[in-house]
Amino acid sequence: MDDEGPNGNHGFDGGRSRFPRRVYAVGNEPDPRFSLANERTFLAWLRTSLALVAAGVALEALGFPQSAGFRGAAAIVFIALGLAAAVRAWFGWMATESALRRESLLPAPSLGLLLVIGMVIGVLLVALGSIP
Repeated sequence: MDDEGPNGNHGFDGGRSRFPRRVYAVGNEPDPRFSLANERTFLAWLRTSLALVAAGVALEALGFPQSAGFRGAAAIVFIALGLAAAVRAWFGWMATESALRRESLLPAPSLGLLLVIGMVIGVLLVALGSIP
């Protein structure tokens, strides 16, 4: 019995459709090692996102003894960076998985410079707020 899918894919999904369809509807199944590596990268971005949001929440929740204005601004910067990292995780995973399925070039890294600049700004705000 041949389990060839509608796009020439050789994989049986038990009648379930895979999400997101726009990723899985194109190309052929890549080597599972590449898809799993892409998933690990996605999860690493999510861990980074959670850490940044936790840092922002901790700044406000623990009420560090520093200027409230600087502390609040740093918290907002860290939370915004965390949300941006979560969005990047999703769209980066989709772009990479699509490229793997089409056997095309992988997408260029994105958002790294923004995260570095944002973290430097957040740390500077915390440091400036700590000056008596």
